[in-house]
Amino acid sequence: MELHESVTHKNGRQRKPVLPADNMRHQEDKSSDMDTEEEETLLWTEENHSKVRKGIKEELGSVLLLLFLYVLQGIPLGLAGSIPLIMQSKNVSYKDQAYFSFVFWPFSLKLLWAPLVDAIYFQQFGRRKSWMVPTQYLLGIFMLYLSVTVDSLLESDEHKGPDVITLTAVFFMLAFLAATQDIAVDGWALTMLSRENVGYASTCNSVGQTAGYFLGNVLFLALESADFCNKYLRFEPQEKGIVTLSDFLFFWGIVFLVSTTLVAILKKENNQKDLKKKKREETQGVMETYKLLFSIVKMPTVFTFCGLLLTAKIGFSAADAVTGLKLVEAGVPKAQLALLAVPMVPLQILLPLIISKYTAGPKPLDIFYKAFPFRLLIGLGYALLVWWTPSVKQEEGYPVYYYAVVLLSYAFHQVALYSMYVATMAFHAKVSDPVIGGTYMTLLNTVTNLGGNWPSTLALWLVDPLTSKECQGAASQTCGSPEEAGLCVKEGGTCVTVLDGYYVESVVCVVIGLTWWLLLGKRLRRLQEESPQAWHCKSSK
Repeated sequence: MELHESVTHKNGRQRKPVLPADNMRHQEDKSSDMDTEEEETLLWTEENHSKVRKGIKEELGSVLLLLFLYVLQGIPLGLAGSIPLIMQSKNVSYKDQAYFSFVFWPFSLKLLWAPLVDAIYFQQFGRRKSWMVPTQYLLGIFMLYLSVTVDSLLESDEHKGPDVITLTAVFFMLAFLAATQDIAVDGWALTMLSRENVGYASTCNSVGQTAGYFLGNVLFLALESADFCNKYLRFEPQEKGIVTLSDFLFFWGIVFLVSTTLVAILKKENNQKDLKKKKREETQGVMETYKLLFSIVKMPTVFTFCGLLLTAKIGFSAADAVTGLKLVEAGVPKAQLALLAVPMVPLQILLPLIISKYTAGPKPLDIFYKAFPFRLLIGLGYALLVWWTPSVKQEEGYPVYYYAVVLLSYAFHQVALYSMYVATMAFHAKVSDPVIGGTYMTLLNTVTNLGGNWPSTLALWLVDPLTSKECQGAASQTCGSPEEAGLCVKEGGTCVTVLDGYYVESVVCVVIGLTWWLLLGKRLRRLQEESPQAWHCKSSK
């Protein structure tokens, strides 16, 4: 359930309170991580491949280092995914949640500055370390700063709520730095390992980021929850969880600073002079890269495809972005929702393997088209789930069968989501110009991720304006704004929701989604019939 995706991966993001949502978006965002360095890898390894064949045991240290760096990268992403759930328990507005959802945009936009990270560096220090070391230091410093200030930023009372603007700014910087670190580590991964072992780089990426996200999100929310800790981990109940957000941030801030210092001192990049690869490893100029991206987008088939990608997920935005927050608002413990992500891991591993058998043919988007209406129906099912939730709440919490229903709903959602995701990635690989495959794939994946981000932000933004409330118990008072709601309560009244904007959005999104499927879905399928030349960039020939 993209339960909270403001989320993701959240591949991307994420992105991604089954933080599955963020987790999914997070995974989608990751899909383009390694592409832009593809050609570079082949170039630098070509010369030594015939001379040296290294076993994985000889490079185990490098593999473990890459895994650790990707784990570090997932920590701030997981923490960012947990903040909306914490804010929701403090009754922030959905407009505030929309502001915070911009935190999940940098991983989808990193293509905009990736050429700069590739082209600008200090040769003596190392091409990748020139960016990785400063960004990780800054990540550690930001975390230490947050460990001191985050409690006051999240503090709320009857007069004011959490400082959402400052929280958004700080966590946006964390996400931006993590995305920049990702670009640098991806590039270093492909030159750190020999050609026969370079396949482990993508494994480290996937496993490391997922593990880091799990630590920063699911594990943190569980250990931060007093209810969860008192129920499962303690003999005597206490008011707080085992860890606080401040403690967690301080610990990982220190880990970032210490580990980055050790990597900067002890780990050397390959000596480009000795390997005589300096020219081969130099990327094309920054302006040339941006011109190439622009020339790809200008092609009629690509332009049409990008337009379809940017609008395809509008129909899913209410279900993916708002559902999880609504469940927390209804009183479902965020730690319990977070833990529902755990039994989904085997399913998330198996689904791509199964679905890829059906997307390997000449028309992978047929699977996308067939899964589309089912995902829309699941969105309506989510709305029914939110409506049903308050009626099953008991004094001691929610019964086991309720969580079983939530888990089953999420499982169905994952099947539809992965069917569309794997089909899209297969089509990207099918049509990308092989001459500039890395840049081409990354561009298409970036557009795909953006197509999920902007509808989610808009969906969060519109919940409050579409919600209708009235003041009961106080004559002539209304509840149209926080100020008016305060006057209602002051006069002895109570603001009661007459129509929840989430249900309005759910219906509108399904209508928009069905319209898109009927009018534009066939147009998407027809793109599969275009000749390969229609997708090839002239400037790449």
